[in-house]
Amino acid sequence: MLNSLSGRFLILTVVFVMLAEVLIFVPSIARFRQDFLQNRLERAQIASLALLADDMLATELEAELLANAGVYNVVLRRDEVRQLMLSSPIPTQIGHTYDLRQAAPFPLMRDALKRFFSPGNEVIRVIGEPVKGAGSLIEVTMDSAPLRMAMIDYGIRILILSLVISVITAFFLFLAVRATLVRPITGVVDYMQRYARAPEDVRGIITPSAGVTELREAEEALKMLQLQLTQALKQRERLAQLGGAVAKVSHDLRNILTSAQLFTDRIEASEDPLVRRMAPKLVNSITRAVSLCESTLAFGRAEEPAPMLTMVRVRAITEDVSASERLALVEGKIEIANDVPDGMSARADPEQLFRVVMNLVRNARQALEVLDRPGQVTISGHETEQHWIIEVSDTGPGLPLKARENLFTPFQGGVRKGGSGLGLAISAELVRGHGGELVLKDSGPEGTTFEIRLPKGEKTF
Repeated sequence: MLNSLSGRFLILTVVFVMLAEVLIFVPSIARFRQDFLQNRLERAQIASLALLADDMLATELEAELLANAGVYNVVLRRDEVRQLMLSSPIPTQIGHTYDLRQAAPFPLMRDALKRFFSPGNEVIRVIGEPVKGAGSLIEVTMDSAPLRMAMIDYGIRILILSLVISVITAFFLFLAVRATLVRPITGVVDYMQRYARAPEDVRGIITPSAGVTELREAEEALKMLQLQLTQALKQRERLAQLGGAVAKVSHDLRNILTSAQLFTDRIEASEDPLVRRMAPKLVNSITRAVSLCESTLAFGRAEEPAPMLTMVRVRAITEDVSASERLALVEGKIEIANDVPDGMSARADPEQLFRVVMNLVRNARQALEVLDRPGQVTISGHETEQHWIIEVSDTGPGLPLKARENLFTPFQGGVRKGGSGLGLAISAELVRGHGGELVLKDSGPEGTTFEIRLPKGEKTF
């Protein structure tokens, strides 16, 4: 009960109602005290009227009048003359005097609290104005104990009334909170738990129905989140199945292509001029197919080896890439230029750096081949105080917006029709393994430029 929202709301309601009653109690008990004393003055004034009717009263009658009024003495000022109307012996000296004629609120509340929390009895003097203009002043002496007992009785009645009001109020608020807040929240929690147990079950997707605006917005946000998560899980499952199928196909295809690669060695030894001319292209195609299968398998296993960093001559690597890609050029429309300085060296894994540059150059060449017009792929390099930078640029049409949004995402960042998008994803992963980054520097109608940044220090920030 204490840990539930409705239970805590019930308890807080009782506490706040009682706190409000305490704040109201102080002025109300002061008002009760003032009314009590004023009532004593009025009763004393009525008792003194008997003396005005007859100058001489029997001692027994005077004592009875004072007892009924609840006072010891009655003093009445009439026509500027102060008269002791009724009197009896006072057991002790007068402890305090209270003037009710022009009492301010704060002194009344202060005196009421003092009397409420002061046990014992004392004789007090009370001064006030007579009713009905029967004089200019009336003064009585009386015991304080009856006043305190009446105040305590009044406080107990106020406390009981406050408890009843707070319990009734809290009960109805409890029912209202359960109906308007707790029940809808419980429904949302049930939907969340049901969805967590079976995300693929559409019955676990919430249907917004709350009447409270904030809860309705929360339900709509939860529904959108569930729909997006369900779609993402389905896509992930399909990608996992596709990845498994691709890995199996790539594994078998790699074995077939490896066997075919062995036969190309004999084809290259053929004396037929046409065969000798076409053999390098066949070898190059098979080699690329084997490389693609191996890349797919490596990505699917997520077991890319850590780079073996050493100082390598960048020009030598880029020259190997250029020579390999020139073999695939058709009709000489595309040129591959290697503008990396001869003396440039960088700390990198030579095999992995070769794969990265090869992927970038091959993508650029294939983009230019689609245009069916002359173009150029340029490999350049330079260094700054913190990085070695290798750039691969082309004069192609630029990357479409959709490709740029998913550029380094596997199976989504492909630009060429039939491309898998694995090349850039693998390249970016290899560069990150070096502590660097692969970025798209520029892409537009004038061409595209990728930049490989390799750090010179041990760490990059």
